[in-house]
Amino acid sequence: MNVKNLTFIIVILWLSASCKSGNDEEVWFETITLEKTANLSNEELSPKCSISLKVQSARQKKGEAAQNINEYLVERLFNQQDVTVEAAATQFTNAYILNYKNTLLPLYNQDRSDTTKRAWYDYHYIITTETNPGNENTIVYLATIDYYEGTAHGINQLLTMNFDKKTGRHLALSDIFATGYEQQLTAKLLTALKEKTGSADLTELKEKGYLNSMDMFPTENFIIGEETLTFIYNPYEIAPYNMGMTELIIPYSDIEKILKTTFDY
Repeated sequence: MNVKNLTFIIVILWLSASCKSGNDEEVWFETITLEKTANLSNEELSPKCSISLKVQSARQKKGEAAQNINEYLVERLFNQQDVTVEAAATQFTNAYILNYKNTLLPLYNQDRSDTTKRAWYDYHYIITTETNPGNENTIVYLATIDYYEGTAHGINQLLTMNFDKKTGRHLALSDIFATGYEQQLTAKLLTALKEKTGSADLTELKEKGYLNSMDMFPTENFIIGEETLTFIYNPYEIAPYNMGMTELIIPYSDIEKILKTTFDY
């Protein structure tokens, strides 16, 4: 395997100043950076697979919150279990490149003489992450994933994760909303989409490219804020690729009746 540009760096980022004050239970994050490029063949101008991962990993002097966060991150970002974020990133990278070579090299050997097809074989997979305070009780973890795998265009997605600051438990919609919330929340999101796009009704939304092959739905891809919930719809979820990402912001005051009484915002 002809492998170039392999680096593995850990950079410490403090989530808050209180981490430095000696609070053993406070969670902070380190950024794990892994970059690897592999040639598809032994040719000088061989297509390449490039991977760049900048993934924040939770740290904590005492307690289980960081461990709970990292366990969820490993499964969500790398589809793995029972390994550290560092190990998961390394294993994912190696498996991705191995699959790239095993799957594409036979196809590339058939297309070598056709220079118009070379770009199809230049793959990349990029993850960048950041953490932000959500409300008083939550940490918001954002992962931007950009990849190209020989299709007409690359894919860019934003994945959102909300964690309880004290326990590190991942928070889903069912942790925030009372039982039976779906219909009312869907209606609120549809109203927000119409307001955002200046559409009078569903027909006009469809004329503008939204909800043509799917119905509105409450996505688990959301961000807990101090005064609002922000719902993120990636390309293809409620609109075509060329419409990009759609962000809908719902104030708590608009959904207060369907929130759990235990949800403290």
